[in-house]
Amino acid sequence: MNFQYSVPCLFGLEGVAGDELRRLGLENVRVENGRVRFSGDDRAMAKANICLRTGERVLLILAEFKAVTFEELFQGVYQTNLEDFIPRNGAFPVKGHCLNSRLMSVPDCQAIVKKAASKRLGERYGLQWLPEDGDKFQLQFSIMNDHAALYLDTTGAGLHKRGYRAVGNAAPLRETLAAAMVLLTRYRGREIFLDPFCGSGTIPIEAAWIAMNRAPGLQRRFAGEAFPWADKALWQEEKEAARQREYRGEYRIFARDNDPKAVSLSMANARKAGVDKQIQFQDADATALRLPGQEGVLVCNPPYGERMLERRDAQRLYEALGRQLRNAPGWKQYIITSEPEFERYFGRRADKKRKLYNGMIPCNYYMYFGDSGKGRKK
Repeated sequence: MNFQYSVPCLFGLEGVAGDELRRLGLENVRVENGRVRFSGDDRAMAKANICLRTGERVLLILAEFKAVTFEELFQGVYQTNLEDFIPRNGAFPVKGHCLNSRLMSVPDCQAIVKKAASKRLGERYGLQWLPEDGDKFQLQFSIMNDHAALYLDTTGAGLHKRGYRAVGNAAPLRETLAAAMVLLTRYRGREIFLDPFCGSGTIPIEAAWIAMNRAPGLQRRFAGEAFPWADKALWQEEKEAARQREYRGEYRIFARDNDPKAVSLSMANARKAGVDKQIQFQDADATALRLPGQEGVLVCNPPYGERMLERRDAQRLYEALGRQLRNAPGWKQYIITSEPEFERYFGRRADKKRKLYNGMIPCNYYMYFGDSGKGRKK
């Protein structure tokens, strides 16, 4: 059976996620603000969950309709064939969000969606009371510009929960954002890769997985694997197919930090991710940076003033980093920060910059292509 899916993304990553879905061979990929849509069957659902690096989750679209009033919201949900997806004892909690709509009270909308879903399922199963003591089928709704959509979450814990990072450092970078930062460099394992502010190791670990073409969902389970109407064998087939697509090689990936505890944490996370042999960790100060070669790719998430350092300390750090990298024309440099005057402190204008969000913090991703990237388009 063919379904429509929606993949919510961090703002700024929609195009990257869309490119990923196309490379995975999925159909009818459409990039929209904050999300990417595609079409497919159960296998497409499994493949997207297992292989997608930059999306937040995979939502199966159950219904879409106009909802200006609570009655329209109720009827839209009530008329959806929920019994095709939720068994008689299935638990179906509801969550969602509203934006730029006449229905803006999320708790009230949650209650309406739950009431309508309960009435629909109760009538179809001939039950006055639904036990909800079985597996969970998370319903989600969005109401944007008076247009409502009802979804079934096929993912469970967000796709950024790779399984390798039990704990993070004081300012962790979401795995989906780290993967997108690496993908935007077009790094595929052939060059030297360096992160001089590795923190909990997220960027170099994602870089190693990208170099190896390792699917990020191999170490975890997904909500869709428990759906009684889905073919469970497909999930194992897609995981095995993903393993068969992995590369084997020698990679030069370097991860450094001036905090020995952060380096130890990064090493532990890399072991969980199965890439500790691919990454060389070192306790080192980025302001006295020694590059491990004449050319390569540098990607980093240095401390921001509002998070870990006083702003002036962060600015001095950018100045020192700029001095260290000024005479490294063979190195492509990619740096994310919320500092609006970063280029001034770093000492150079970026060849390109891209607006991204690190959590709720608006940032710019500054791209310096180096000698090898002159005239390059992204």
